[in-house]
Amino acid sequence: MLKKGVTLKGLEVFEALAMSGSVAGAAEQTGMSQPSVSQQMRNLEKALGVDLVDHGRRPMQLTPAGRNFLTRTKTVLGQLRQAQSELTVMDLTDVSALDLGVIDDFDNDLTPRLVSILAESMRHCRFRLTTSPSHQITDALKSRRLHLAISGSHGEGVEGVVEYPLVRDPFIFVCPKGGVDRQGGIEAVMQATPLLRHDRDLMIGRQVETHLRRLKLHFPERFEIGAHLSLMTLVSRGAGWTLTTSTGFMRAARLHDQLEAHPLPFEPFARRISLFATNDWTSDVPRDMARTSRLLMQEMVVEPALHALPWLQGDLELLDAP
Repeated sequence: MLKKGVTLKGLEVFEALAMSGSVAGAAEQTGMSQPSVSQQMRNLEKALGVDLVDHGRRPMQLTPAGRNFLTRTKTVLGQLRQAQSELTVMDLTDVSALDLGVIDDFDNDLTPRLVSILAESMRHCRFRLTTSPSHQITDALKSRRLHLAISGSHGEGVEGVVEYPLVRDPFIFVCPKGGVDRQGGIEAVMQATPLLRHDRDLMIGRQVETHLRRLKLHFPERFEIGAHLSLMTLVSRGAGWTLTTSTGFMRAARLHDQLEAHPLPFEPFARRISLFATNDWTSDVPRDMARTSRLLMQEMVVEPALHALPWLQGDLELLDAP
């Protein structure tokens, strides 16, 4: 039995406070008032009989006991969120075939979890998973080779396809570790080294180029890279800098000790990741799939990114269901 005063809400508040470093940030993340956040933390620390955060420092920092408790808290909340997501998937026992497409950004984390959840509900269903870049997913939807897809949105409706927004994924500036200090600022890095562009056949590449043109920002045409991890590897080796999304940066986790990320030094922009369903799917399956996907993204995409890059708070966020 949990000690009196240790509540699920208290654990969620503590996790949000640890990630944001402030009561205001935790309040925004949890949708609570700042006094309520403070009260939840007082109740939790009183119940445990130990200080979890150093309240005298700004931004707040975890005590040694707090760091240890955060690890346990993340495990507990992760299991609860997984259980919740599994319960939200609609029974698919009557579905005879499902063709699902997911952008390759999520190959290492979200996609395997989502497929394992679906498998429990599709014991008599022919299931096919396709992982591809966003533009190929869109083409497959248009030609009806997919029933459902998780992909970047180009902002224009596709005839016969319904969109369920999932997450707002902001673009960020990425350069080699220590590059900003060596050059004396982000703008200096941009002038001294080349922009490593995404392949403009890709949706992400077109979105970056459209934004730069709108801002009348021009950079020499030298590098255009199709494979995302190859592009990030080139950045890590000092070949230049790039603009990528927060999820793209997190996808290159093995290179993080050689990279640094910063907010954009000009007008921000973001891509929208959505679940798309052909309109012949009139059941609740797309809606429930979108709800499950949001829960998984919160746990496996948003929270790890905010932990690594806390300044993304308020920019990287789940989108409300329509």
